[in-house]
Amino acid sequence: MFRLDGRTMLVTGGSRGIGRAEAEALAGLGAHVVVGYSQGETAAREVVDALVAKGAKAEAVQIDVADTSRVDAVIGELVKRHGRLDGLVANAGISVDGLLIRVKDEDLERMWAVNVRGAIACARAAIKSMMRARWGRVVFTSSVVGETGNAGQVGYAATKAALLGVTRALAREYATRGITVNAVAPGFVETDMTAGIQGDLRAAVLGQIPLGRLGTPADIAAAVAFLCSEEAGYVTGQVLSVNGGMHMA
Repeated sequence: MFRLDGRTMLVTGGSRGIGRAEAEALAGLGAHVVVGYSQGETAAREVVDALVAKGAKAEAVQIDVADTSRVDAVIGELVKRHGRLDGLVANAGISVDGLLIRVKDEDLERMWAVNVRGAIACARAAIKSMMRARWGRVVFTSSVVGETGNAGQVGYAATKAALLGVTRALAREYATRGITVNAVAPGFVETDMTAGIQGDLRAAVLGQIPLGRLGTPADIAAAVAFLCSEEAGYVTGQVLSVNGGMHMA
């Protein structure tokens, strides 16, 4: 069960945190994993070296998802080199937090460019190859705050909510081509982004989570691995919330 032998899968934002765990999980299922990174080349190379040392197939590519021409070029080259691109995990994302009255236009524009426009650009380029093969998996990384909202994260919440609409629209567009499109919505996960949540604030967050702990990158990666698998072929247009029970739709 849950094998991806012979499949080529691209994970954007794959050099650390949740993205790294996703790359590791997909490689563990036999996929050739392409670790996409924007600036962290050293970290991306470390991920690839660790996977290759375990006998997996992996490579790293520099891809700034906010640069749509670069996205088209990189994914086009991947398809040319491998003859296919079977899966996309659109994980790259940024957050600039702050109360709305202090949020700058450029911060909103940057989040939109990376979190939404970048994810759509990656999907558009990847789906071209998937359509020819009549098989594909697209998984977007949303967030619990895209489902519930969160004070001080208006811009981030807006972008992550937008991905839910993107997921459902694309699922309807490409289902007849054998392509599934889903999203994962992580809750609070132990990553660099949540490292600053300490003391009373951490206690308050944990108080909202029935399972009583923050998630791990591996928790999210397991959900993504399922959605990318052959066994998830009848799952599309769905949002898999991995949040310890913090939000129950």
